[in-house]
Amino acid sequence: MEASPAHYSRSVRDPDSQPIDDTRPDDAPFSTEPPTEPPTESPLGPNTEPATGPATAPPSERVPYVLGGSLRRRPSRAAWLSVAAIMVVVMIPLRGLYRGTGSSMEEGFMLVFPKRMLAGDVPNVDFLHLYGPGALHALMGWYQVFGYTLEAQRGFGLLQHLGVIFGVYAIARVWGHRAAVTSAVAVTLLVLTPIGLSALAWEGAVALAIWSVVFGVRALHVDGRERTLALLASGALAGFALSFRPDLVIALGLAHCFMWWRARAWRSAGLGIGGAVVGLIPMWLHLAVAGFPNAWRGMVTEPVKELRPGRELPQPPSFSKVDGALQAVVEGPADAPWWKVPHLAANHQLWLWFWVVIATAVGVVGTAVWLRRRHGDTPARLTLLCAGLLGLGLLPQAFQRPDSTHLAWGSCVSFALLPGVLVEVAGVVRPRLAGFRRDVLVAAVMAVAMLVVMPFYTYRSYLLYTRIAVGDKVGGYEVSRGDRNFWFGNVPLQVASQAAIDELDRRGSPGERLLVGPADLSRTIYSDVVFYFMFPELEPATYFIEMDPGLADDEGSSLAADVASADWLILTNFWTGWFEPNASSNFGSDAPNQVVADQFCLIGNYENALVLLYERCERGDGISPAGIGIGADRRASLDRELAKHP
Repeated sequence: MEASPAHYSRSVRDPDSQPIDDTRPDDAPFSTEPPTEPPTESPLGPNTEPATGPATAPPSERVPYVLGGSLRRRPSRAAWLSVAAIMVVVMIPLRGLYRGTGSSMEEGFMLVFPKRMLAGDVPNVDFLHLYGPGALHALMGWYQVFGYTLEAQRGFGLLQHLGVIFGVYAIARVWGHRAAVTSAVAVTLLVLTPIGLSALAWEGAVALAIWSVVFGVRALHVDGRERTLALLASGALAGFALSFRPDLVIALGLAHCFMWWRARAWRSAGLGIGGAVVGLIPMWLHLAVAGFPNAWRGMVTEPVKELRPGRELPQPPSFSKVDGALQAVVEGPADAPWWKVPHLAANHQLWLWFWVVIATAVGVVGTAVWLRRRHGDTPARLTLLCAGLLGLGLLPQAFQRPDSTHLAWGSCVSFALLPGVLVEVAGVVRPRLAGFRRDVLVAAVMAVAMLVVMPFYTYRSYLLYTRIAVGDKVGGYEVSRGDRNFWFGNVPLQVASQAAIDELDRRGSPGERLLVGPADLSRTIYSDVVFYFMFPELEPATYFIEMDPGLADDEGSSLAADVASADWLILTNFWTGWFEPNASSNFGSDAPNQVVADQFCLIGNYENALVLLYERCERGDGISPAGIGIGADRRASLDRELAKHP
């Protein structure tokens, strides 16, 4: 089918026009004809009067939900096929994702923190937590309903991913079903398999933010009660997103302030803000319980000021090497997944991807502004600009630590909008190009772009988990205790961890205190929080359940006193060789190591000190854990790295 008719060209309908039958073919974008009224100029493109109804359309065509369409109608065949195609892409690697290696700290604390809150602990008071309380509140309820298991947590993570994927689909639907499927598949490859099913707060926040834009754009195309509900929903979703990740305030502020300005009505902003106040209820509860000073320290001062020097990476990424320690481990010769298609080296992919992230975020917004100013305002171009502003606001996430995870997080919205950009530009440059051919070309361009720029972090990850799903490759290596389990990355980690779990299971008693950390407690680069998950009957002995450089190992921290209060210690050398070009390579206070030497006895050394199990005793062994087994060797290796990078 050729491009959409002029009936769809207006971003709002006339106040006197009547609602219409919202059916529509699957391949016609809402963007090709200029408005019938002369637009009012603005820095972001034409402006019109406030929207009072859905985009007008012939009786035989369907309006997407984001533009005011109804969900009451029976979905079209194209809609069913589109959703089915997306779900097939999601389902193929799903079994592998449930059996894949987890991040022992990040996934671990999304298991442990909600359970601690159910026991009465408060984030930022009883344990370190660097994000908003919303995700933890949601998981508290989730675990109560579905059980306290790894599978339940990953199920919640899957729902968050689906929220991102179908939120992108809802926005991209303005360019037709085929373009929307291309966008949804692109964002699936960016966030599903590279990040896995961990129920991290960022994924949930982005899903909520995308849907807040869906309802915000919808509010510009409906009127009356529908508009009020859309504005309230948009604000509530934005507020709830901020309760997950307060650092989304820039992205949400850009998108929603523009939509409120676009509506040209104070009532729109008032309803949106009112909805946001409701969506922020988890934050209000947290501030009331934790107190503003503690909450500010935990969600602002610690992550922005104190943590940043130990986690930031060079911008742009180094062209000659991989900067991130976890990334370097994955790309090691023994760990890198199979990929024989011609490709750039991992470090070159990350370097190129960094620039593509910036160009995409700026380019989407710039193209939307150019199209609206030079070729007229349309519903699709307005949608592109609103969603593009959200994507532009995610750039700080990519800048702060440009490894593959943060580059994917910072670009997932903007990159997924590229099919819409290509459809819009094609409508201007080649207006006679058939819709099917155009959409096939758009999908091909997207596929080639990912193959050239970041194949390791899209296609390779997807292939890896697909192989695990069908039994062609071992996923993680399972450790378990009762009905709790976790998946580590190799056999030595599995053997050492299971041995320590079994020994502590035999000797520990409910109510005793457990502390988990790195073997060298003067350098708290990471913590294998999942061990707390394995022993819910033991009390965490430290505020620093999650450990980060510059916080737990700081000279003024409570870590030494926390160690002294513990009955059991599980210390690991999983990450002793960690080196990054930031402050994480610095050594902090050695006082916690001295407490271990003075007050604890080593009762288990597993797999050449990969895991060390300590028990409190009257007189300690007198040996610092930092120098046991492979710890000393890896520390010497780290010293050599530091000498190369003064």
